[in-house]
Amino acid sequence: MTMRVLSVRGVLPEHRHRQEEITESFTTTLVEGAIDRGVVERFHRNACVETRHTVLPLEEYARLGDFGRANDVFIRAGVELGGRAVVDALKDAGLTPADVDYIVSCTVTGVAVPTLEARVAAEIGLRPDVVRLPLVGLGCVAGAAGLARLHDLLRGRPDGVAVLMSVELCSLTLQRDDTSVANLVVSGLFGDGAAAVVAVGPEHPLARFDDPARPEVLASRSRLYPDSEGTMGWDVGSGGFRIVLDSSVPDLVRRYVGDDVRGFLADHGLTDDDLDWYVAHPGGPKVIEALRDALGVGREALGMTWDSLRRVGNLSSASVLHVLADTLADRPPRPGSHGLMLAMGPGFCSELVLLRAPGGEG
Repeated sequence: MTMRVLSVRGVLPEHRHRQEEITESFTTTLVEGAIDRGVVERFHRNACVETRHTVLPLEEYARLGDFGRANDVFIRAGVELGGRAVVDALKDAGLTPADVDYIVSCTVTGVAVPTLEARVAAEIGLRPDVVRLPLVGLGCVAGAAGLARLHDLLRGRPDGVAVLMSVELCSLTLQRDDTSVANLVVSGLFGDGAAAVVAVGPEHPLARFDDPARPEVLASRSRLYPDSEGTMGWDVGSGGFRIVLDSSVPDLVRRYVGDDVRGFLADHGLTDDDLDWYVAHPGGPKVIEALRDALGVGREALGMTWDSLRRVGNLSSASVLHVLADTLADRPPRPGSHGLMLAMGPGFCSELVLLRAPGGEG
């Protein structure tokens, strides 16, 4: 029972900025209170990000005022970006919104009730009986976890069509009165974006055609690590979302992820040597280096992850889906080869997804 990914599409807001422009805006107009510009510049340089996209022009962030106004922008822009990603992905797969049986949405950068996928459903024409599953609070891991949940859903509906929609507008969570190291780090790392995945069960007609750029999802594994709840997340207050980010995250990756991957592969009769390609979340330079150490791979193995970080920054849950889209478009896997998607997030947790490129003898 394998799910087939038919299409992955990433979308970005129109406002694109060089990192130096964002540093200038952050230090001169956005952060309230004393701040050492040299320290900010160092953090932003160390992020290894060259450009990022934001949902608003930089000059408008200082006028947002409060969490309510920022969240209004999140809903309005999130529906537009998310809907565009879903429509683009469906069109690429040769399907329409009326074909969708399940839609899973993920976000951690705003609050919406009805949730974003319900609002998108009305905008793009999903069926009234579409099954919705909003994932809120998983953070960066949600792109991989969302793909795994599509697989779970389609095991019960092998002829069905399922869509994953990720929307993350990280710029709207900026805390202007927070000069903590964590806030300075994320101010140089996170960007805005959305992504969508269209998948079908093994009995759907579109699952019959072997195409290495339309991988199969073979299995997934979730992992929640002990005594790590305070490592990553949000503190929610009157001003909105205040970042929680502990410096121990790379250490947790090194301690656990390598053994988790090897155990997961062994349960499916595979070893590290059987993996030809990786789709890893670009959590930041230190996290990517820790992941490389844990996996025992060279820098090139995570080349698409480094490139995504450089071009668009960390897009939270949407990032690993952008890396998947880039991989399938620019470096289509060898037919029959196995790949691994992996991401980490609040909990502290990880999600592993085993992929296979159709065709070949594998």
